Amino acid sequence: MTKKGSSDRWMNEHLNDEYVKRAQKEGYRSRAVYKLTEINDKDKFIKSGNVVLDLGAAPGGWSQVAIKMVGRKGQVIASDILNIKPIDGVDFLRGDFTKIEVYEALLALTKGKKVDIVLSDMAPNMSGQLSVDIPKSMYLCELALDLAIKTLTPQGYFFVKVFQGVGFDEYVKAARVAFNKVVIRKPKASRARSKEVYLLANSLK
Repeated sequence: MTKKGSSDRWMNEHLNDEYVKRAQKEGYRSRAVYKLTEINDKDKFIKSGNVVLDLGAAPGGWSQVAIKMVGRKGQVIASDILNIKPIDGVDFLRGDFTKIEVYEALLALTKGKKVDIVLSDMAPNMSGQLSVDIPKSMYLCELALDLAIKTLTPQGYFFVKVFQGVGFDEYVKAARVAFNKVVIRKPKASRARSKEVYLLANSLK
């Protein structure tokens, strides 16, 4: 299939997607919100009053959901290298959190306290070549895991998108070294053919 044919097929599928239509109807910025809400309904890891760090937040769908879940007593800090439109109640920091000045700015927003949840829906710009895309994605996952270990409370939760492929098993092992509980979830809103799954870890060792 030509690149244009593949692109047209994706666009048709996207426009007819039940979750895309639902997100538009309910005022959410992306269909990805339903991946987070489905898993949270099952595992109940985001609670009222929590402090949430949302990595790779653009366009802001997860932050939209998280700020409703944590309520006025909670806090959501969103970060991305891309800008996002403001979301009521969400603190947004634009920049690469692997750079020390951005990392320190993130910590400043937490007022020196540990966070309850680190979310990461980060993904690289996809080329369509798995041999290129999977390693790039795994690198972002590793960065998110490292940040989670540094910033989470002892009983905190880490929720991250991971693509199955080279390095996946090693990544799960690394998460199990750091956390007492690690589970893999495949939400219904995640397209069946997609290699993405979500890793949920909690309780740092």
